Amino acid sequence: MGNRRRSGSDSYSAYSRQSNTPYSSSNYGASAQGAADRYSRRTQQAEYGKQMEKKRRGKRVLTTVLVSLLVVLFAGAAAFGAYYFMINSNLHQQVDEDLVAALDEVETPTDPFYVLLLGVDRSESRDGSAEFGDVFRSDTIILARIDPTEKQATLISIVRDTYVDIEGYGPNKINAAHAFGGPALTVKTVSEFAGVPISHYVEVDFDGFEAAVDAVGGVDVDVPITIDDDDAGGYVAAGEQTLSGEEALILCRARHAYDEYGDGDMYRAANQRMVIGALAEKVLAADTGTMLNLITDMSEYVTTDMSVAEIASVAMAMRGMDTDSIYSCSNPTTSAYENDVWYEYSNNQAWTVMMQRVDAGLSPTGDDATSSNKGGIIDGTVDSDYIAETVLGDDMAQAVVADVVVLNGNGVDGSAARASSILMNNGMTVVSTGSANSYEYGQTVVVYNDPSFRDEAEKAQGALGVGYVFENDGTYAFTGDVLVVVGADF
Repeated sequence: MGNRRRSGSDSYSAYSRQSNTPYSSSNYGASAQGAADRYSRRTQQAEYGKQMEKKRRGKRVLTTVLVSLLVVLFAGAAAFGAYYFMINSNLHQQVDEDLVAALDEVETPTDPFYVLLLGVDRSESRDGSAEFGDVFRSDTIILARIDPTEKQATLISIVRDTYVDIEGYGPNKINAAHAFGGPALTVKTVSEFAGVPISHYVEVDFDGFEAAVDAVGGVDVDVPITIDDDDAGGYVAAGEQTLSGEEALILCRARHAYDEYGDGDMYRAANQRMVIGALAEKVLAADTGTMLNLITDMSEYVTTDMSVAEIASVAMAMRGMDTDSIYSCSNPTTSAYENDVWYEYSNNQAWTVMMQRVDAGLSPTGDDATSSNKGGIIDGTVDSDYIAETVLGDDMAQAVVADVVVLNGNGVDGSAARASSILMNNGMTVVSTGSANSYEYGQTVVVYNDPSFRDEAEKAQGALGVGYVFENDGTYAFTGDVLVVVGADF
């Protein structure tokens, strides 16, 4: 049969080179459209790819920025953390477990609490002196009650020569506790003596005191008399003025300038409270940055159990406090001079009443004028007897029956001071103390000048628990109603 030629219309079909789709006149338009669609998709994919690349580049930039920011923030936080740690380390450098154990916790941040403020005779000049070594006395002892809710503060100076019982060491001057057992023993001793819990401890040395005053631009005070005392460090003029740190320290150390007015220690203590009040006024008026700078500057000179946050918190809570209304006083004592040593024995009757008032948030003496923090006054209101009389009021008048003279007749340091304290706390008034003409008294003698004071003499003997009582036949010359010579039996 031979080959027949088939026409394209019969059986011939062709395939597109780009696809497996049969090529025919009927699908030509669809094929063109498909090509266009494919071109469009490729274009869209290219644009999408470009957009995605932009986004990826944007994310990389954003990620880099965020990482950099996090690094900066972390570095800042780390730097602040290091700063905070450094300041706290400085503040806590001499705080040990014994001190922490001696302190009482405050139940809530708004509760009143007591803080013990100690000024020690340590400075750069004294640190380099072999005379002082590593043992420093507490020259300034102030028990402060802080009430954040009422924005009220009370400062009670405890005379450094106050004769007390120190745990483990027996009777001694209260400032010896720091030399014997450091801050922990000092807190225990003052807490037991005052009958109140102490929650915080702050110790400042001489250099630190100067730095604090200078850091706030000086303190504004009214210096009552001209201070010209080499023992205190120099000269300060009288009158209202802004004192530098050096001048404020001179004022706070001066006592002999007040010799003609009375007990220099009492006037010095009043000046110290006045300067602390003026310093508090400057600190509480400062902005947060200045306050933190002050804490930073002071951290090298201060020892305290409190953290930076706690200090700042208390300062912020006390903002707005009227510093003119700060209560201020000294513990009531009577001076005793034995064996060429001065002692201050506590009038515990008045002291107990005073601390009850302080603990209740009242003025220490019951008289706002006597309890004001006006500092270096010279009107006699800092006199210990005046303070005791003001505190006790009518009770004091009822207690005063006999004037008693107490002498040390056994040669043991502090014997007359301890006996005087016992007698004072039994309602008797000790008008003077000292040493007897002999330390050979084996027994304590209680002598009365007039038969009307026999009962008081017997009361004194009963309170001491030793000795014997007799009427003076002229053998003993003394000014007063009753004489007590403390013997070896005491």
